[in-house]
Amino acid sequence: MTPFTYTRAASLEEALTAFANHSESRFIGGGTNLLDLMKTGAERPNHLIDISRVPLSTIEDRQGGLRIGAMVTNSDAANHPLVRARFPLLSQAILAGASQQLRNMATMGGNLLQRTRCYYFYDATYSECNKRAPGSGCSALNGINRIHAILGASNECIATHPSDMCVALAALNATVQVQGAGGNRSIPLVHFHRLPGTTPQLDTNLHPGEMVTAIDVPEPRQGARSHYLKVRDRNSYAFALVSVAVVLDVAADGIVQDVQIALGGVAHKPWRAQQAEHMLTGHKLDSALVKAAAHQELKAAKPHSGNTFKVELAKRAILRAVMTAAA
Repeated sequence: MTPFTYTRAASLEEALTAFANHSESRFIGGGTNLLDLMKTGAERPNHLIDISRVPLSTIEDRQGGLRIGAMVTNSDAANHPLVRARFPLLSQAILAGASQQLRNMATMGGNLLQRTRCYYFYDATYSECNKRAPGSGCSALNGINRIHAILGASNECIATHPSDMCVALAALNATVQVQGAGGNRSIPLVHFHRLPGTTPQLDTNLHPGEMVTAIDVPEPRQGARSHYLKVRDRNSYAFALVSVAVVLDVAADGIVQDVQIALGGVAHKPWRAQQAEHMLTGHKLDSALVKAAAHQELKAAKPHSGNTFKVELAKRAILRAVMTAAA
């Protein structure tokens, strides 16, 4: 691990000032992802700014939804009465991720900022990784790529985003609140993370020195139903091969009034299934229509040698998640 200095910030202002005064700084909350990356050499900050004492640990009932502070732990968010009652999709997704011990430490802001999961990115002995060393190549393209992306990838990177929580937030049309030297910004969750393109080293659209302060989750349409489905190799402590978050509003006559579908485990960011949503909206819901919509969404898939199975798995997962929500 690279030697580093350390600052404990008591306020947001102290944290932002400390970041501005140190090059190669990183904010650290629970540290469940950053410390792993530092141990392997994938991240090499020379200064850590501890924000665990910054007062961002509340969940507030706001008109039209909830505001969840960035320092709220995953466990506290998943088990909060307001989240469980009004946003069961978010609670389901958080509880599907990691282990109880990790959820007790991991924060909502940190969950947003998890780095994409790839064997070659985490193992610094592999020199070809465009996320660690831009321009060096992508070892996963011709390597072990079973867990990797089938949508939105590029020749620069085919890693996938690991978060379950973010898939649910994408389907819920959440907004991320950030603050930095330039002031406050609101970033829709669907635009917070990036596809790899030619800059796979950038996972998010945060500006240097900006810090996540809260997540705003708007109230779903009255009567909307939801479901989170996670398909993984084992039920305990495993990342999704494919996951699906669905928010569905179906009228009494079976016509889909509104639907949001987000996929995990298939792309460098939570993937909004906009083509599938478009095909479903305004039509009578049945399994044949959902199958057709899932097929349309996956037409753009570009699997690799080890993950061709994900294409069919994603189609079946969309069908199962939507029909479960409808039921």
